[in-house]
Amino acid sequence: MRQKHGKKGYDVTILSGDRDTFQLATDNITIRIPRTKMGKTEEDDYNKEKIIEQYGIEPKALIEVKGLMGDKSDNIPGVSGVGEKTALNIIRKYKTIKNLYKKLENGEAEEIKGKLREKLIDGKEQALLSKELGTINVKSPIDEKIEDLQRKEWDKEKVLEIFKKLRFNKYIDRFSLINEEKELNPLDEIEIKENLNDKELEKLIEQIKKNKKIIYYLDTKEDESEEDIIKRKICSLSIIKEKVVYYINGFEIIRKYFKDIFENKEIGKIGYKLKQDYIILKQNNIEFDGFEYDAEIAGYILDSIKNKYDIETLSVRYLNLEISRLIKKEENQEQLNLFDMTEETENKSEKEKNILYAYCINKLYPITIKYMEEQEQLKLFKTIEMPTSRVLAKMQYNGIYIDKEELIEYGRNLKLEIEEKTQKIYKLCGQEFNINSTKQLGKILFEDLKLPVQKKKKSGYSTDVEVLEKLRGEHPVIDEILDYRQLMKLNSTYVEGMLPYINRKTNRIHSFFHQTVTATRKNK
Repeated sequence: MRQKHGKKGYDVTILSGDRDTFQLATDNITIRIPRTKMGKTEEDDYNKEKIIEQYGIEPKALIEVKGLMGDKSDNIPGVSGVGEKTALNIIRKYKTIKNLYKKLENGEAEEIKGKLREKLIDGKEQALLSKELGTINVKSPIDEKIEDLQRKEWDKEKVLEIFKKLRFNKYIDRFSLINEEKELNPLDEIEIKENLNDKELEKLIEQIKKNKKIIYYLDTKEDESEEDIIKRKICSLSIIKEKVVYYINGFEIIRKYFKDIFENKEIGKIGYKLKQDYIILKQNNIEFDGFEYDAEIAGYILDSIKNKYDIETLSVRYLNLEISRLIKKEENQEQLNLFDMTEETENKSEKEKNILYAYCINKLYPITIKYMEEQEQLKLFKTIEMPTSRVLAKMQYNGIYIDKEELIEYGRNLKLEIEEKTQKIYKLCGQEFNINSTKQLGKILFEDLKLPVQKKKKSGYSTDVEVLEKLRGEHPVIDEILDYRQLMKLNSTYVEGMLPYINRKTNRIHSFFHQTVTATRKNK
């Protein structure tokens, strides 16, 4: 392409960091090489005249130089022992590799003597190969016309789709890819009903019972003052039915009107993180049953390699909808200063986010069900994952009972035994030292007690279990050290390790069971 348009008389500039392109320079073809100097990027232009001035040869002759000197970065061997200075001097005189070897084979080129002559003769094959490897092919068939290379307007919609999928949010803003007029906001297409009266709430409940399913998002906030299993409190409930979202704010209203709904196992619950909902509701004396669909687990089933299955990520992935952008857009419309966030605006944004979450769960539900069916994963989702989620929720809520006083007493006894072992080790070694320090213990065992060295690293002697087991019988201190380590592990793992996790309200340890972390692959 360069050669074709260069010959047509166009002024061509090739921007490249590769100096191999110097061979392409002519009177109207310039090679522009960027370089960094003092933290700034500068550019050097090389045309035919400048290359002759700098190297003393025509641009095309640089291919001959490359053939002799080679290029390790491009795996071009060249002639062994011939560098750039020598190669340039040879080509300045003999012009081409072909002419050089013609002279050498005819016994001419008398000024090339000794080892250099031997190297060149021995390296002929390498030189010819290297020249071929270093030559840029300017005869490749390229059909494009110069008009085809003119800069054109982006397909912004396609680029936006890709950037949203990859979550290149910064570049979406930088290149102004979103047309504010065309961007759809679900808040514009759904009806929001809030501050429902008793009659409206009762009607909604009857509809849910009739449909035997509830599609919802339960909003919770951290509440560190509580000693619950999950330290969160329920703030609002967003229920979506067709294109209407019912926003119910306040836990007391939720408990009064929706307790029976959540406890009814015949009503399928379609939401997000149902396991967490189960525990939070149960903490508030609401039994939760009817695990039907969890958007988080559906996202995991469809792509277990990913590590994020939150609603916003799933919405970008499957709905091409970016919730945070929509919320930010709404905020910017209401306030001149983004950082001047009033409580009213903050509450409004939170409410809209919860409503959008319910909207997205409703959209994700049929789409992910369809994808799971296509991937033959729907049966797994329905018969294994969702029932497992319910079991894990119960396990987390029930926890494991710990007799805290007994555990503390056990810890006291362990510490007494550890102290006894410590004194025995000091006595057997003849000095006090930090038994937990590998460096100090290694010095005592292998330098002071002269025990046979089993393994040594750069950092010093190894004193791991494998080494100590091999040393059993060599000295009585070894058995004492192994016992000491076992006692230390029991104390750190089962006493000090467990005490902080005992819930003061339940006297149980409530483990968190993560269902969306193990990646599995289907063998083909």
